[in-house]
Amino acid sequence: MDVSVDCVVFGFDDDELKVLLIEQKQPDGKTIKPQKAVPGDLVQEDEGLNEAAQRILKELTSLQGIYLKQFHSFGDPNRVSGLKDRDWLRSFRTHPERRVITVGYYSLVKMDDFNPQAASFAKKAQWVDVYKIPYLAFDHNEIVAEALKVLRHELMADHIGFELLPEKFTLSQLQKLYEIILDKKLDKRNFRKNILRTNTVEPLEEKQSGVLHKPAQLFSVKRKNQ
Repeated sequence: MDVSVDCVVFGFDDDELKVLLIEQKQPDGKTIKPQKAVPGDLVQEDEGLNEAAQRILKELTSLQGIYLKQFHSFGDPNRVSGLKDRDWLRSFRTHPERRVITVGYYSLVKMDDFNPQAASFAKKAQWVDVYKIPYLAFDHNEIVAEALKVLRHELMADHIGFELLPEKFTLSQLQKLYEIILDKKLDKRNFRKNILRTNTVEPLEEKQSGVLHKPAQLFSVKRKNQ
């Protein structure tokens, strides 16, 4: 039995919640329909899970130095034995028939800070709207769905959405992020009241610039020691 790590990296571009996907390379001399997948690979014998997650992201997408958090494990005995995956596995795995248990990690990144570049057995690396994800390799649709479920829970419980926003943001931008992640509309007045009640944001003595409408107040995340 092998152990792998799969990484679900979320980003936000002010309009859509994105997830980072790779496109698998075709094996030499074979014509296999390319599939998209979340970045993932087997854990090496001499590394821990956190080390593996960092290494895999760097090798497949060139991303490094980003925060990753375990969110779930996936152990269905048939999770990597589907017909659509077998030919690719035989070309890139020493023991393609082995059962694989994977540990899922997720991360939130500011998209402007990173420029993913495909490498290793990844042909491409690209951001895709989380609500328009195609049929992925292995059980990666299930993995993304579970990561989104955890993101929604932690968004409400721990207010982690700030990791997807610039350092200075408006409450309208924050509300839009919440609405996209939760996939539902929120009442503007109640949202602002609830956010300010959490004591997680603070107003800045700045307003938006370069906008056609009336500039809105800018906010930042409140430091924990305040």
